Amino acid sequence: MKSLLRSVPVLCALLSAALLGAPTALPLTTPAGLTFINTRAETVTFQGRAALRLTATPAGPGAPTVAAPAATKTKGAPSPAAAEAGRRDHLALVDGVDFTDGTIEVDLAGEPGPGAAGGARGFVGVAFRVQPDRRTYDCFYVRPTNGRADDQERRNRTTQYISHPEHTWYALREKTPGRYESYVDITPATWIRVRIEVDGAKARLFVNGAEQPTLLVNDVKTGAGTRGGVALWFEGSTIAHFANLKITPR
Repeated sequence: MKSLLRSVPVLCALLSAALLGAPTALPLTTPAGLTFINTRAETVTFQGRAALRLTATPAGPGAPTVAAPAATKTKGAPSPAAAEAGRRDHLALVDGVDFTDGTIEVDLAGEPGPGAAGGARGFVGVAFRVQPDRRTYDCFYVRPTNGRADDQERRNRTTQYISHPEHTWYALREKTPGRYESYVDITPATWIRVRIEVDGAKARLFVNGAEQPTLLVNDVKTGAGTRGGVALWFEGSTIAHFANLKITPR
């Protein structure tokens, strides 16, 4: 009963925002207001702050529970295409949000989970224009372990834009190397403030209050005018934390 009562203000806020086109704000101190896809949620204190911890649910009998994508092909490791073929989407979909253009802001942190493969980077981000199939969406995410890697190529791949299911990270990298990735100074298991601005076929990713965007995309793959949901996003090898979500439609 107490849990239900705590959820009522959150649900009322979501309903009002949906009806009025007003900003949606979730502190993310409880799972209220979210629908989870292949995701387990816990209320925790992380780095001194109340937050929501998201991890992958088990993939089922015979399937690996941790399957980080291979950034580079090594002996015995799956190719990027093979790794993506077995990928599951891990989302926490914000209830009652129909988003096309506007701003999404959230605090997030990511780190590789226990037993994660060598290609794990702590992948964590935000999906937008999520379609009813919950597999089709645009997304900005970060690779926190790349931020201070002793390898310039890895650093250049700290942030990423994708549009699933067709435009995966490896497909975009093969077709247009460097266009949908960029560098930013971040570290794993540390709070990172991200702001995403979406305007038609253009999207911008801002990190930690910077005035200039870290990553610019001028050809958002879902196309101008597409509507859909907003979701917290992470890859299955990651332990992700989120707090202070705000969605402002335009």
